Amino acid sequence: MEITIPTLGESISGGLLADWKIADGQLVEKGAPLFMLDTDKVSLELTAPESGKVAHLAKAGERVSVGQVVAKIEGGTASIAAAVAVLPTVVPERTRPTHREAITPIRQRIAERMVASHQTTANTTTFADVDMLAVMQTRQKHAAFFEEKHGVKLGYMPFFIKAVVYALQKMPQVNTRWDDDAIVYNDYYDISIAMGAERGLVTPVICDCDKLSLGELEQQLLHFAEKAKTGNLALDELNGGVFTISNGGVYGSMLSTPLLNPPQAAVLGIHAIEERPVALGGQVVIRPRMYAALSYDHRLLDGREAVSFLQLIKQVIEDPAFLLLQ
Repeated sequence: MEITIPTLGESISGGLLADWKIADGQLVEKGAPLFMLDTDKVSLELTAPESGKVAHLAKAGERVSVGQVVAKIEGGTASIAAAVAVLPTVVPERTRPTHREAITPIRQRIAERMVASHQTTANTTTFADVDMLAVMQTRQKHAAFFEEKHGVKLGYMPFFIKAVVYALQKMPQVNTRWDDDAIVYNDYYDISIAMGAERGLVTPVICDCDKLSLGELEQQLLHFAEKAKTGNLALDELNGGVFTISNGGVYGSMLSTPLLNPPQAAVLGIHAIEERPVALGGQVVIRPRMYAALSYDHRLLDGREAVSFLQLIKQVIEDPAFLLLQ
């Protein structure tokens, strides 16, 4: 009698003959364990369909397929039979309550952009620890004057936008994009600002940031925040942008590695401000600190350039009066 691998299910075409339970040439009783078969779903013990003397036709450790003859049993009455699979007891899977929601077009677009960022760029991240004391003092000192003049409160984002513009002007190789056989240099400063809206992440673009004051930048930010909240951003307000700033700090994030916004060369992630002990002038003092993260496309920028760019941003934030000298 020839012993074959039985059919085990639609998706199982074979497996690994893991171990013989009956040695070659030994006698086996009908129903006794004959060999072990490992599949990609389960391990099975297969038993002899007849009694008789066993002759191995396949070795332990060999891959076998459904229908393949792996042994003979001499003395059996039938000419061919499949080994009998002893199936494990199947415990019904515990069901838990779930529900499904259709994927919205904006969430689908976000998913496509995130996957594209991973697949089409060489995304790498570098970090800096930024002292926020000078910016905080500037905001506090001039808060009333600023709000009276511009009609909005002064936040942190305008300082980072100005710092990014300064760094882009100093290092134009960051203000680029990859275009197959060429590197395209952008000679303008349109900055994308990542904003969390109820329907998903959006990145409205503030154009010509090099020509706008802190007050004008804050007004633009408030304008886009209100439109993002109501879902009324126009398509042309989301297109373009040479660099993105993402503020995870508004949600309490201490550190992250922001994803690139293709085809941009870099994105700055800013985070929550936290008082931490630092060594200054030989003494340990408490200072408000923020971790800043710069993710960049390693096809366009090397580590030296990325770190230098982030250090320029750090320089401006730690001494915002520096902007007045430009």
